[in-house]
Order: sequence, then C-alpha cells, then structure tokens
Amino acid sequence: MKSAVTETSAAPSDVARQHFAAEFTFETDCWDVHDALSKGADFVLLDVRSPQMFARGHVPGAINLPHGKMVRSKLAAWPDDTLFVTYCAGPHCNGAARGALRLAELGRPVKIMAGGITGWLDEGFELAVDGV
Repeated sequence: MKSAVTETSAAPSDVARQHFAAEFTFETDCWDVHDALSKGADFVLLDVRSPQMFARGHVPGAINLPHGKMVRSKLAAWPDDTLFVTYCAGPHCNGAARGALRLAELGRPVKIMAGGITGWLDEGFELAVDGV
C-alpha cells in the first residue's frame, strides 16, 4: 500500500538536481546571510516590512524598504548589478517574495532570505532594535 509520500514518484535524479540547484539562484538562508554580513556583505539586505515592524527588530545591517515603496529612484544609489536580498517576517509572510518580484520587475538581481525574521531568530541570531 502506497502512502501519500510515495503515491507520486520522485523525479529522476537529473531533474531533481536541476530543480534543487535552481533554488539556490532564488534564495539563500539566514546562516549564510549572517556569515556574509560578519565578513562584509557583497549584497544589500532589504527588510521589506513596515517601518514600525523594522523599528521593533530587524537583521543588523538591513535597510528598510517596504515592498510597496520599491521604485527605481529608491534604488538609484546602487549599481545596476547589485544583488539585493529581501526578507520579511517569516515563512507565513509573502512580503519577501513581493519585494523580490518588484526588484526583478525593475531589472535588479534578487534573492530571498528564506525564513525571514523567524528563521533568523530560530538560528539564535540577535535582532537590532531602533533607539536601543
């Protein structure tokens, strides 16, 4: 008797390899972002949540740019080939994807930090708080 897991066969290994390798072109994780920030990041980390949420706690070094406010003029300070990494509250929030989509529509390279604030905290990393 097949379970819901085995009812649909796994993809052939070459197809699975292509799929999983492609995921890394779209996202990164909290651990890799933390490591890169500690060494001098070669990307711009964007917190796409509201300014109020950002002030309550954000990844140190992140810039607050809500996805609804992403326009070409706000990105003019960075060269066209700058990689942006977006994050939001966590896996229950699609703000990072909305921000990534907007950046891609503006022709900018972009990845999502999987897990967002929830993932950051799950890894044991600290948040920066404005005014503290």
